[in-house]
Amino acid sequence: MSDRQHSSSFAALTRLLKYARGYRKQIIAASTCSVINKLFDIAPEILIGVAIDVVVNQEESFVAGLGFETAQEQITILAILTFFIWAGESIFEYLFQILWRNLAQRLQSDLRQDAYEHAQRLDMSFFEARSSGQLVATMNDDVNQLERFLDGGANAMIQVVVTVVAVGAVFFVLSPLIALLAFTPIPLIIWGAFYFQRKAGPLYADVREKVGDLSSRLANNLGGIATIKSFTAENREAARLKESSEAYVQANRRAIRISSAFIPIIRMAILAGFLATFTVGGMMALEGSLNVGAYGVLVFLTQRLLWPLTGLAEVIDLFERAMASTRRILDLLAEPVHVRDEGGKTLEAPVKGMVEVDSVSFHYPSSGAGIDNISLQVPAGHTLALVGATGSGKSTLIKLLLRFYDPSQGEIRIDGQPIRDLSLNSLRSAIGLVSQDVYLFEGSIRENLAYGKPDATDADIMDAAKTAEAWGFIEALPDGLETPVGERGVRLSGGQRQRLSLARALLKDPPILVLDEATSAVDNETEAAIQRSLKRIGHNRTVIMIAHRLSTIVDADTIAVVEKGQVVESGTHEDLLNNQGPYAAQWRVQTGQI
Repeated sequence: MSDRQHSSSFAALTRLLKYARGYRKQIIAASTCSVINKLFDIAPEILIGVAIDVVVNQEESFVAGLGFETAQEQITILAILTFFIWAGESIFEYLFQILWRNLAQRLQSDLRQDAYEHAQRLDMSFFEARSSGQLVATMNDDVNQLERFLDGGANAMIQVVVTVVAVGAVFFVLSPLIALLAFTPIPLIIWGAFYFQRKAGPLYADVREKVGDLSSRLANNLGGIATIKSFTAENREAARLKESSEAYVQANRRAIRISSAFIPIIRMAILAGFLATFTVGGMMALEGSLNVGAYGVLVFLTQRLLWPLTGLAEVIDLFERAMASTRRILDLLAEPVHVRDEGGKTLEAPVKGMVEVDSVSFHYPSSGAGIDNISLQVPAGHTLALVGATGSGKSTLIKLLLRFYDPSQGEIRIDGQPIRDLSLNSLRSAIGLVSQDVYLFEGSIRENLAYGKPDATDADIMDAAKTAEAWGFIEALPDGLETPVGERGVRLSGGQRQRLSLARALLKDPPILVLDEATSAVDNETEAAIQRSLKRIGHNRTVIMIAHRLSTIVDADTIAVVEKGQVVESGTHEDLLNNQGPYAAQWRVQTGQI
């Protein structure tokens, strides 16, 4: 378990309060209503003792000393006072419920939004090292866990403290001796609370981890349901899910074992305090050294003081779960952003699209793979094709161009401007990406095509679809552009998804178009359609293509062969065939000449 998980829950609470500085007024207002409500809540027990005093002592009672001579007047004023106390308690209970619950809703919503927006700014390396299930669990389940604590646990903690302080003050005024006896169990109760808190903290951190693992397993399995079915692996995956679910159950069981032991121990401590008040106070009342009404107040308030502490276990349980979740949320918010959007410059219009890669090197920290000292120049309006074996570094160049990563050395420029100096919006707005792994969002075809240009007209959408040779199949669909594509585009074929991806990029109308193996997973008909599209859209646009099928790049202005992170040869198709190097060897293999 990490050091962060071992950090105390109160440290997590401190971090949360720092985050929630903007909610200070709401927190103070809600806490104030909780305090006033609890003061009203314990007042009836005092009034009961005062009423007993009135009945027993009548004209010599405490209330008589306030100017109410007859017992009837005293009872009447106590009844009126009781009404206002109960009304005040009800009003402030309504207020603290409204304030705490609204605060919980506002804070959880803002936390989730901030966590998501921060995650969007994080580097691609962060997402490559973590499962989406863990992130979803943090932004959803962990945030909801904090909301549950703010809904009721925060008020309960405040009211326990107010009860101890207020009742303690009354006790010491009426009888310091009985106060000492009644308060004797409280140090044990508080020690027990902190002891169980220390024991439970790491256990609940483990519970949150197991929730993330379970969410990740579910997300992966549901996303890969077609693969599971094709390999008839349903039983195997059900068993793996059961294993993750059982791990969550066991983690919860360990935490529950600790938290459940708290209540029986506290109950016995409470019994000792109550018996001390009951017996010693009773003896003092019989001897006449303690007013009978005061004795009644002490007996009733002892229960009001001690019995709520039995709920401390549940409050601490809720608190620990919430703080374990809070640590995960705030740890996500504290994740550093390495590729920072600090460049304030924008590309000068019109963007020509000249791309220069100048002595660029980069290696992935996890694997060590990457590129070394690559230099390339793509004149505006030209087509560059990158070929090479899987893992040679072709896609890494694209990621560096889009600033998903920053190179360890060297520089990439567009129209002569270093991309580090550009805002990410300016840089990425100039580049249209069509990748091999097409991602379509759940929604209609229209929504997906207009994703990069939400204000696009129907005519713009239609033109882009026609250019990408996607309009034919769109028009043939019963609902046309309004056809839902399903999650990740599952209702469409691979070729249809690829054409939509190309149309989506074209609608953005970028001066630089990047095709990352866009034709590697499509049929011959779709490949031919995309090739026809590229011949039309390549004019006056810089195109960078990554391809395994060499037949798709023979017309490229420049072809660069990448091997083990380095460019080993470059030139036109004819030049490279004449060189009889790696490109020519690969061409012979693909054309059946070997």
